[in-house]
Amino acid sequence: MNKLKLVAICIVLLTACKAKTNSDKKVATKPNIIYIMADDLGIGDLGTYGQQKISTPNIDALATNGIKFTQHYSGSAVCAPSRSSLMTGQHTGHTPIRGNKEDTINGGQVPLPANSITIAELLKGAGYTTGMFGKWGLGFGEGDPNKQGFDEFYGYNDQKLAHRYYPAYLNHNQEIDSLEGNDWTNTVIYAQDKIQEKTLEFISENKEKPFFAYVPLVLPHAELISPKDSILQKYIGKFDEVPYKDHPYSSDYGPNMIEYKYCTQEIPYAVFASMVDRMDTYVGQIVAKVKELGLEDNTLIMFTSDNGAHDAGGANPKYFNSTAGLRGIKRDLYEGGIRAPFVATWPGKIKPGTLTNHVSAFWDVMPTLAEIVGVETPKQSDGISFLPTLLNQKEQKQHDYLYWEFNIKGGRKAVRLGKWKGVIYKTSNKKSEIELYDLEADVEETNNVAKDHPEVVAKIEKIMLEARTESNLFKL
Repeated sequence: MNKLKLVAICIVLLTACKAKTNSDKKVATKPNIIYIMADDLGIGDLGTYGQQKISTPNIDALATNGIKFTQHYSGSAVCAPSRSSLMTGQHTGHTPIRGNKEDTINGGQVPLPANSITIAELLKGAGYTTGMFGKWGLGFGEGDPNKQGFDEFYGYNDQKLAHRYYPAYLNHNQEIDSLEGNDWTNTVIYAQDKIQEKTLEFISENKEKPFFAYVPLVLPHAELISPKDSILQKYIGKFDEVPYKDHPYSSDYGPNMIEYKYCTQEIPYAVFASMVDRMDTYVGQIVAKVKELGLEDNTLIMFTSDNGAHDAGGANPKYFNSTAGLRGIKRDLYEGGIRAPFVATWPGKIKPGTLTNHVSAFWDVMPTLAEIVGVETPKQSDGISFLPTLLNQKEQKQHDYLYWEFNIKGGRKAVRLGKWKGVIYKTSNKKSEIELYDLEADVEETNNVAKDHPEVVAKIEKIMLEARTESNLFKL
């Protein structure tokens, strides 16, 4: 382990031992923690947030039996930076990985630096066994999950490989696990099913000690493909399909397949619906396993998505109202690209049927979990614990602002400041201006009121300049 990183972690843990917090009174024993994150799931893709065409009873039950956030935000508008924000507790003005940039030397994503302090390391230092099952997307080498605090890792390290649900192999710690029958031509083992098996095994094997299971599902990210089972059958023939084929980014399994592209699909709407449904089924299986093992009362289960809805591989967020009427989709810093579903259940701690409009984001997860397990939050974190909100207590602190940046198409930035939302695209163009929206009156962000509130725009502009440090890899 990097020496600077080791010293930093030791300081955090030593400080935590001396720290007098209220968390000891709030949480008598260290709970098991399961954090489930969908991939490219729009906030409107779940029944509890208004979805009408797809069935998600298990996730809806988490909201019914626990708490639902209406103003929770992802770390970014795409995969890698959002995961980096979650793991490091930092927004994209500070977190090391701020875009989906490739590592031209080692392949895969640019790795999370060795000196990063992650949620997994924090919990591991607090006595947790840590496991990660699904799509990592934060690089090989120094960025590998096993080098970033996870005892057990099974799934996809490279997120381009995760474009395929029938890959020839998955990663198991530092080994390759070949999926028998999958050879880039034949499609035998649905990788997400295999990952789910490993997730349930981890929960069972660690039932006698506190564990942290990070479950970044690949579903419902493209490609759009599902096993031909009863879940898919529920949706075949229900929708007005628009086949996905003859697309520049399509490539079918076979000898000429291009791995990082997506398969063609005759019934993409039915398949997309079945993928969301399958994801919900996995959540139900995790909840059932926790109950079966008698762990329910001491397990916090959280569910969210890494960014807004996608339109790749034949998906149609407009058809399914995947953004719940919000503007933008994946890659946008408008609400539809970054406002995420977030529900959590914790029997005896979280009051069933709780609805909150507390404004929170991915970088708040680290301080929240730190408070729960009784350790100090690393100073690097931009987050604020939302444990008081989970426990229905009054002393909840609020953010002064939330900040995002994204270095695509000339650069993009966004700020949430109370009820105000400031967005600017093409930041490299000096003529670009900040758009301003009043989210209380205009959550769809249709009425730009920047000219009416120059004082608010000035505050947001100042935040956009001061909330970040320059990145050599992800320049704006």
